[in-house]
Amino acid sequence: MNERSSVTELADTLRREVERYPEGRKLPASRVLMERHQVSPVTVSRAIGVLVAEGLVVSRPGAGVFRAAAFAAAPAAPAAPSGRSGDLSWQEVALSADSGPRDLLAAPVLATLRVPPPDVIDLNSGYPHASLLPERLLATALARAGRRPGAWDRPPVDGLTELRGWFARDIGGHGGPIGVGDVLITSGGQGGLTVAMRSLASPGSPVLVESPTYSGILAVVRAAGLRPVPVPVDADGVRTDLLADAFAATRARVFVCQPLFQNPTGAVLSPARREEVLRIARAAGAFVVEDDFARLLLHADAPALPRPLAADDRDGVVVHLRSLTKAASPNLRVGALTARGPALARLRSTQVVDSFFVPRPLQEATLELVADPAWARHLRTLGAELRDRRTAAVAALHRELPGFLTIHRPGGYHLWLRLPDGTDDGAVTTAALRNGVQVTPGRPYHAAEPPAPHLRLSYAAAESPAQVVDGIHRLRLAYEEATA
Repeated sequence: MNERSSVTELADTLRREVERYPEGRKLPASRVLMERHQVSPVTVSRAIGVLVAEGLVVSRPGAGVFRAAAFAAAPAAPAAPSGRSGDLSWQEVALSADSGPRDLLAAPVLATLRVPPPDVIDLNSGYPHASLLPERLLATALARAGRRPGAWDRPPVDGLTELRGWFARDIGGHGGPIGVGDVLITSGGQGGLTVAMRSLASPGSPVLVESPTYSGILAVVRAAGLRPVPVPVDADGVRTDLLADAFAATRARVFVCQPLFQNPTGAVLSPARREEVLRIARAAGAFVVEDDFARLLLHADAPALPRPLAADDRDGVVVHLRSLTKAASPNLRVGALTARGPALARLRSTQVVDSFFVPRPLQEATLELVADPAWARHLRTLGAELRDRRTAAVAALHRELPGFLTIHRPGGYHLWLRLPDGTDDGAVTTAALRNGVQVTPGRPYHAAEPPAPHLRLSYAAAESPAQVVDGIHRLRLAYEEATA
């Protein structure tokens, strides 16, 4: 049972018990609730928090938790209306002036965020399993951040100077081309992508994207009113010969890429092509938006990483995006965009209009996190765990679905599976869910018609290497069922 379902079940149980208590009666101590219901202290704390938020109980520090006096007199919640509350059809006309249904744009992103039922193995999510995240370290960082002088003051629009300096050094190296003044703190990676797309290209214009590419990139591009133009990727990253042709044919001014452990293929841009990407973009007068999402997901057996493209760019061609979210927590929505010249001013203007700034307590907590020696230890532990899951996944695929696995590298969190021609990847995905495993079809990763059916399999969200192996076994059964 996962933690979320445990909290919900315990809250339901306590809610029924509270109904039998007189006003002001004290609930059993947390230790008693833990033993009685066989749950963790965190589950008890969160379930009590649910009841406090509902006004059913009150928590008195040092004394305990008591049934709220207003509980008995509180009016019952109004019953849900049995029929429609009114005629909502007018909204179809009002919304038809827009570019189209937003739910179609959001569907692939929502699919990657979907939390499966407790009995379904998650080989879909891009976030590591909760057991792989530094929750205690984050709690300590957040507590320290809250005690910093001025922690709740309004931050600078560009972000805290110390945090911008940390990102500048982490991305460009000491003495590199990126300075504190070249960094803009953003609300996570997805927020940074949105700011970049809305800033660097005008509505209706083409934007070059890798093919296949992260479905969230395609969603952001389309939501900004832009037209994604695919450029194929192979084992060495984007095909630079086709990239030059695409720039010439479309006159695009933006190319979005993931040079390191590309999502979904896992490709790493080769050294020769790194130089070519920068040369081609510079000749086209275009920006390269470098989404460096997986740099902190380096496996323990990986060789030294190539530098970010931004670290070798002195002409302001590269707009670099970095986020701590995947390695730290889905809730640590803190990232950074780096750019120079008028491009940075444009990025800043877009973000200010959209959201003013990233909340200061989150920025302060991020500073506490990355300055703690335990952060480096966490990254090493995470790298070892991801290596073990990848090793288990590759071995299981060779055994259960031989010939399906394409390139894989010692980094990131996913594998790209090539299905036989004629296979319906959507049908396989649906059958997989029936067999108790959640994976992602390949279609949403293509800006145009896909050249072949694929599945993306994530091993980071699984609870253990053994669960990865079990999930792949279930996937093989699903494939046989869907193609019978």
